[in-house]
Amino acid sequence: MDMPEISEFLKENVPLFGDFALAEIGELVQLSRVATFEVNEPIVEFGEEGSFLGVLIDGTACASTTDDSGQKHIISTLQAGDMFGEMSMMTGDRTMADIVGASRCTALLIPQAVFSAAVMTHLPAVKILSKTISERLKARAADSGSEERAAAALRKSADPYGFNLKTLQAMKILVINCGSSSLKYHLFDTGDDARTARGMIERIGDDGTCHRYRSGDKEVVRELPVGGHAEAMTSMVAELTASGTGVIGSLDQIAVVGHRVVHGGDKFANAVVITDDVLRDIADLSDLAPLHNPVNIEGINEARRLMPDAPHVAVFDTSFHHTLPPYAYLYGLPYEYYEKARIRRYGFHGMSHSYVSLKAAEFVKRPYNQLEIVTCHLGNGASMCAVDHGRSIDTSMGLTPTEGLIMGTRCGDVDPAALTHIMKLDGLDADGVEGLINKRSGLKGISGISNDMREVQAAAAKGDHRAMLASKTFCYRIRKYIGSYMAAMGGLDVLVFTGGIGEGSPGVRSMACQGLACMGIHLDEEENRKAGEAKTVCLVSTQDSPVQVLVVPTDEERMIARETLRTLDREQVSAVIRSTAPEEVPIEVSAHHIHLSAEHVEALFGEGHDLTPLAKLSQPGQFACEEQVALVGAKGRVERVRVLGPARNRTQIEISMTEQFKLGIQPPIRASGDTDNSPGITLEGTAGSVATENGVICALRHIHMTPEDALRFGLHDKDMVRIRVEGARELIFGDVLVRVHPDYKLAMHIDTDEANAASIRTGMVGFVDSIQSRE
Repeated sequence: MDMPEISEFLKENVPLFGDFALAEIGELVQLSRVATFEVNEPIVEFGEEGSFLGVLIDGTACASTTDDSGQKHIISTLQAGDMFGEMSMMTGDRTMADIVGASRCTALLIPQAVFSAAVMTHLPAVKILSKTISERLKARAADSGSEERAAAALRKSADPYGFNLKTLQAMKILVINCGSSSLKYHLFDTGDDARTARGMIERIGDDGTCHRYRSGDKEVVRELPVGGHAEAMTSMVAELTASGTGVIGSLDQIAVVGHRVVHGGDKFANAVVITDDVLRDIADLSDLAPLHNPVNIEGINEARRLMPDAPHVAVFDTSFHHTLPPYAYLYGLPYEYYEKARIRRYGFHGMSHSYVSLKAAEFVKRPYNQLEIVTCHLGNGASMCAVDHGRSIDTSMGLTPTEGLIMGTRCGDVDPAALTHIMKLDGLDADGVEGLINKRSGLKGISGISNDMREVQAAAAKGDHRAMLASKTFCYRIRKYIGSYMAAMGGLDVLVFTGGIGEGSPGVRSMACQGLACMGIHLDEEENRKAGEAKTVCLVSTQDSPVQVLVVPTDEERMIARETLRTLDREQVSAVIRSTAPEEVPIEVSAHHIHLSAEHVEALFGEGHDLTPLAKLSQPGQFACEEQVALVGAKGRVERVRVLGPARNRTQIEISMTEQFKLGIQPPIRASGDTDNSPGITLEGTAGSVATENGVICALRHIHMTPEDALRFGLHDKDMVRIRVEGARELIFGDVLVRVHPDYKLAMHIDTDEANAASIRTGMVGFVDSIQSRE
């Protein structure tokens, strides 16, 4: 079929498109891909990410699953006009069936963003699809094996977190990392992951400028004349387009450019498409990164001049750490310095920490948002991060990259009074102290030999006392942070080493893990000695170690490319949201409350007791109960806390920050239902008391919606969105978790303390402003 014939086929044979005009369908088909599949050729594989809606145009296909014994079970046979992929696309879950050609067949594959933009404006299509999805979600809830199949689909996925950079249409992505005296770049081709090119230009603006370029097995090294970043960009373009070694014919083939930007402050929680306003905001943050943000801007401006038609995306080194809670990012300084001068912990190496923690989840075949992970990025610059259920909750670097671990030339943690003492002792001014802590300290300062760990260890092997001391001090600091982050998260599943030292030094890994067997960290010294050579993820802990220790090669350029693609997808969804008539989202302020298990209902209120409904809640099937309990913590108690029904599988206690202080408890910020490794508390009822092992959380702000609501907004379950609340002053709430279920009613829930601080009350309304992130 040609394009017009496909359009007519969709209108006449697929009810979803019956309300569309032929011209609208034609535009949708133009933005999609038509693909032909042979007999037994996979169309969609079990565990694959749902990124498109498929429609079979001709031929037949089979949807099937394979059990543990290898036996295939046919679920259904798809005929021309049947759809597939809608469930995984709308829920964010991995595909839970293989779809393969039963005969030679043709399918239309509609990208998610294209589909969302088209369907949101057609209410009949929304109703048809939402009915289908609602029925399947209810069937899945009644299917006892569906949860295990979903987990198996994630385990089976060859690329659960999108690092293979697959797009429906092949495209070329250029990643640029512009430093003060260097330019790194990497070109990715989503149609052929092996067809990449990368280069580095060093000593920009100085004698001896050198350009190293590699594509496949071809390598070029050129000496360049003295020049600035504009000349370096010109040299980059020349190599990428060179005959014989280049990978593109012209810059017009670049579909999108991703830029590393060091500091996003508290302004940028995610990567963003670069506009003039974004550039001004990055410039405003230059006081926090005076050596980096200005040169990042210089690189962006030159790249936009060379590639004016391609979208440019800023990916921030700090954005992964935007989830740090205030008690983790605030310093013990007068609060006005935070309010007026933005002095707080921001953290860095975010792209590396994010990349290796996702790769660790991929390796251990467990959901990323169910793990406690500590990542150690060890190089000339070194930092560590605590990743609790997919969120960075603490990191060692602070306002600047100087804080935390001992590094090549940076001092890391130091008593501030020691610096004022040295200022007086040596008569140093601010610039002198800056040079001391960033250029003369760390491994170089202690050893007196070098900032390079390899040279320090070589000297230590020969008996140099200060070299041995530098190495031991470096590893001791890592070990202390591992223990503190394990305590902060209440457990640890995976410990990751990455970076030049983290990947290349078995000795550092061994010394950093010594003495941690009491915490479940058992290193396999033989595997540890071999790790790092293959440049793949390596398990270096023993098979029975409760904590898995991994060496994971980092790839910040690939992470930038991944975030760039995801930013474009989010931008398309956000543009559709903003282009439609705003829809009010009722706001409900959530007071403290408790969900009890059936076992705890009986323990607190008597054998055989059933919860007594007092009033219906806004969410269908849920109700406030007459029953109340007292919460008893280490410090105090909170009386008359309402129980909500019906009973759940697990007890969960949701409290506000004010109550946390009153009780003497500090729960994690989590999605409702995610209570693993959360603290416990004592509950007192009329018939007894219960000391829970866990269950206390501070719930993420969230928004409930039905599948129909999600389709209208172009969202799916587990998305994070921004909600705009209008009033005397407009407020934007970020990190609002989307929860989709057929039984939900559209409403946003926020914590009492947060509502009071923002003068928000139940009955006010908000509007979905944009999508912030998507798993």
